[in-house]
Amino acid sequence: MTTNSTSKDDPASTGAASPRSEPDRDCPLCPRLAVFRNEARRREPEWFNAPVPSFGDPKAPLLIVGLAPGLQGANRTGRPFTGDFAGDLLYATLLEYGFASGTYQARPNDGLRLVDCRISNAVRCVPPQNKPLPAEINTCRPYLAMTIATMPSLRAIVALGRIAHDTILKTLNLRSSAAPFAHGAVHHAGALKLYDSYHCSRYNTNTGVLTPKMFRDVFAKVRAELC
Repeated sequence: MTTNSTSKDDPASTGAASPRSEPDRDCPLCPRLAVFRNEARRREPEWFNAPVPSFGDPKAPLLIVGLAPGLQGANRTGRPFTGDFAGDLLYATLLEYGFASGTYQARPNDGLRLVDCRISNAVRCVPPQNKPLPAEINTCRPYLAMTIATMPSLRAIVALGRIAHDTILKTLNLRSSAAPFAHGAVHHAGALKLYDSYHCSRYNTNTGVLTPKMFRDVFAKVRAELC
């Protein structure tokens, strides 16, 4: 069983991978995101306001991939899915199925631990209106590829939403026609399995696109197959 705990003092260190798989704090590769990040730093200097590193042990068998940090969630706290509604549902589900332990309190020093699980994003910097451009997704993909490459025990990936699904397919050199996105779908990529879920955003849950049960069912399937 692998675990990873948060850092009490520095949210950037919570399960961060080697520098090869994480962009620099002042990454300039996406000019629009760099400008947006610098504006947030001036407006909220106490926030994290940097590329958000992956959270969890690189030796974990499960990787969860979201879209990008939320402005007042991970961009503020420095830990993926921490401080916004999506994190409330995600971490409650991970706790229910044994992929996390402790208590989620929406802050990076809450003592929550991931168990056999790691969380990352397709895009590491917060985008305006939570919508990264295709060029920004492409530019950030090498970091996701390196994250996957540096997980020697990886057996399963959960894609939260279509964009995460599509960028994972490109990272794994899979054709979209061979692995179409659908909530609850499972695709094979060599020794890996890719599980699809609608993103656990407030919009999706408020509109009924995704219910908590639908979301839990995905992780129940992952847990059963990883046992």
